[in-house]
Amino acid sequence: MAEIPRLNAAIRALEQGKPAFTTFSVPEISAAQAINAAPYDGVVFEMEHNPYDIQVLRNCMQYMLDRRQILTKGSIAPAVAPMVRIPPNGGEMNQWFAKQVLDIGVYGVIWPHVSTVEEARNAVSACRYPRPPSAPYFEPAGQRGDAPKNCAPYWGLTAQEYYKRADVWPLNPQGEILVVIMCEEAVAIKNLPKMLKEVPGIGVVLIGEGDLSQDLGFPRQYEHPVVASAIDEILGICKEHNVICGHPHVDSKNVDTLLAKGFRWLMAAPSLSFAALEKGLKTSGRS
Repeated sequence: MAEIPRLNAAIRALEQGKPAFTTFSVPEISAAQAINAAPYDGVVFEMEHNPYDIQVLRNCMQYMLDRRQILTKGSIAPAVAPMVRIPPNGGEMNQWFAKQVLDIGVYGVIWPHVSTVEEARNAVSACRYPRPPSAPYFEPAGQRGDAPKNCAPYWGLTAQEYYKRADVWPLNPQGEILVVIMCEEAVAIKNLPKMLKEVPGIGVVLIGEGDLSQDLGFPRQYEHPVVASAIDEILGICKEHNVICGHPHVDSKNVDTLLAKGFRWLMAAPSLSFAALEKGLKTSGRS
């Protein structure tokens, strides 16, 4: 049997030393269809500030499946990997949100407001199946419930094949699931070095500029020295611990600067305007 290729396009780019280009999207079928035809690596359906509707999400993911794409590429890997930002803040510790979206086949979970080691460990554990302590990559111990009925066929795999790939990257090099934690408060910055040192399995730290600027007292004033300094501090901590840092507000005006600074997870917006995406692909040598 032929080896199953890398399924998560965002991980594929990052493994190759390239930046991953993603975007937030409303969970609507028309948006899902438009994004699937664009050269993104991944799409994050926004269900923190939009209603959490698992059936709508499922419909979006189904409409992203393009048979012509699969035939032309000769691969079961989706052109654009669907992911979700779930509703609960990290402190709420609601693992069932992650379980539900993973069980319908998403390739990544974005956790808002993760500010402590305990919250970061909970995020990673929720996205992993349990395994015996003697197994490789045991920690953080998995807590995800077993229900591969929908997710395995969505990925185009048998249940046993799915189990081998349904783990967090880069902790498990074969993993196809990204755990993204959002750094959105001053206390999160203070605790970030400890989180990245003590919790393996965090794939990306995504800066939550809006909430961070609120917490620092300068709402949406992203160029304010206090806010800009905090953003640079997060990026520096991520570089020190060799963890990918993401920026949520990328456009054609700032994409070159963000790439030069070292951001490797770039979320171009709005989702139906591809100017920042196209410019970023060109600047990074991907087009």
